Amino acid sequence: MVAFGVLGPVTAWRDGAELALKGPRHRAVLARLIIARGRVVPVDSLVADLWTVPPDGATSAVRTFVAALRRALEPNRPPRSKPTLLITEGPGYALKATDVDAWRFEQLMAGQPTLEELQDALDWWRGPAYAEYADAPWAHAERSKLAELRLTAIERQAEAQLALGLAAEAVPALDAHVTEHPWREDAWRLLALALYRSDRQGDALAVLRNARTLLIEQLGVDPTPALQRLETDILNQAEHLSPQAAGQVWARATAAYDRAVASTARARLESTVGLLRNLAVTGGTGLEAAREHRLAAITAAEELGDPELTARVIGLYDVPAIWTRSDDQEQADAIVAASERALTAATQPAVRARLLATVAIESRGSKSTRALAAAQEAVALARQLEDPALLAFALNSLFMQTFYRAGLAPERDQIGAELITLASRHDLTTYEVLGHLIRMQARSALADFATADTHAAAADDLAARRELPLVAVFTTLYRAMRAGNEAAYQVVDTSSMPGLLADLQQGTPQTEPRNDLLLEAHWCLIAKAAIEQDDQPTMRRALEVLTPAAGQLAAGSGLLNLGPIDEYLHELAAHVENPGPPPT
Repeated sequence: MVAFGVLGPVTAWRDGAELALKGPRHRAVLARLIIARGRVVPVDSLVADLWTVPPDGATSAVRTFVAALRRALEPNRPPRSKPTLLITEGPGYALKATDVDAWRFEQLMAGQPTLEELQDALDWWRGPAYAEYADAPWAHAERSKLAELRLTAIERQAEAQLALGLAAEAVPALDAHVTEHPWREDAWRLLALALYRSDRQGDALAVLRNARTLLIEQLGVDPTPALQRLETDILNQAEHLSPQAAGQVWARATAAYDRAVASTARARLESTVGLLRNLAVTGGTGLEAAREHRLAAITAAEELGDPELTARVIGLYDVPAIWTRSDDQEQADAIVAASERALTAATQPAVRARLLATVAIESRGSKSTRALAAAQEAVALARQLEDPALLAFALNSLFMQTFYRAGLAPERDQIGAELITLASRHDLTTYEVLGHLIRMQARSALADFATADTHAAAADDLAARRELPLVAVFTTLYRAMRAGNEAAYQVVDTSSMPGLLADLQQGTPQTEPRNDLLLEAHWCLIAKAAIEQDDQPTMRRALEVLTPAAGQLAAGSGLLNLGPIDEYLHELAAHVENPGPPPT
């Protein structure tokens, strides 16, 4: 694996050993290709970027630089074999790397990094980004973006330290930060709060007064209301300024639980599932950990021989689901089997509804008629019971089963609308977010991007207020689709959602595709391939499948858009021989 350091000098190294880059123009070519993020940079552009007045032979010189870079990046590549990292494509070159410091830093900052992750990321910096190219126009935007992200990372690091009761540890870095960047008001606020929580009230007030003087005298603006409120609160020693650190509260609560609840108690399993549910919606490693331990909790409950406990352990994991490919199909199949076993002994309507909804959600993307029937029964039971949380879970399961044919975006839009109304009325925030994401997808399929935009914004707003970082994966990819920005896809971290990642990486399916969010898109790709190959049976099948989606876009995932389905239908109709009766 070759990695690139651009958070400071532009260097490359393999397994920790820095590779020799002969001269400044070699490094400039490398930097220019990194900034392009995998896109082709024409040779003419490289020449113009490297020289104000290109000398004779500039094009040949660029080719020489590229050849030297290739030798440095892939020293063990056999002679005359094609390079895999720095490739020739069309009129220029593209760098197909995957491990770049700047890209890793952006990916981390797009989520909700922990204090340890922020500290590690800030350690990657070895000076200003692309420091050698401060005057190069092609580097300006990238330098500015990374510099802003670094300042934000320092402030988020301080916020994390304050949340964990590490106020004194936050002070030195914040003090240096405001000295170097005195116009960042949030940094002044964090420094004053850190000093106050370190029992330095006088220093905290002095910091706020310095900030006010600087802002008024040098910028001609008043401090923000947040800074003014903080000064008043410090003077009044407001109680909320010295809350119990979340980490301390957690440690005491878990210690008390360990003392009070026996290690063999069945209550521990139910508590574990509640914890896993909360862990899953945090995203990143939390989602991975929840997925890892969920099946173990179900297995442990079954081993106790208590069907009611097993049913509760399965049903309590009512985590909202938006993507229709399972992240772990083997585990999903095991959970469906356990749910079906639990259903044979479950008599309470609410318990049955939760198990049925679980069967439908974990059968996502399948062609199972049982899963659709389970979702419909779960919704019916939840409506009878008038249980809002249960109904939201059941509606989620019904959404997962609305892909049994193409063209069902209007039905999904109705489910999303009902979820938003239900969840906002009963403070079910995660399901309210789910409703907005469903409507974002459905309105995309219906070519109503103005409405889809409002739902993406609403989902982001709720996610920010309730700390739901996974939401940004879907809204960021949606906006990348809207903007036609391929580079934006590379920045989003989908590593904790392998099902989503697999779908984004898949090309034209080789077999009939799954019943999922990409159903219409995959059939459009199949139609194109069948037309190119004059595959009459497949063309007839594609025409049959896609006809119910006439008038819609192949954009129902909210992540990619293959255009109007009508265009594919017209092209199919023009190529199909003896189409037979129209599909019903």
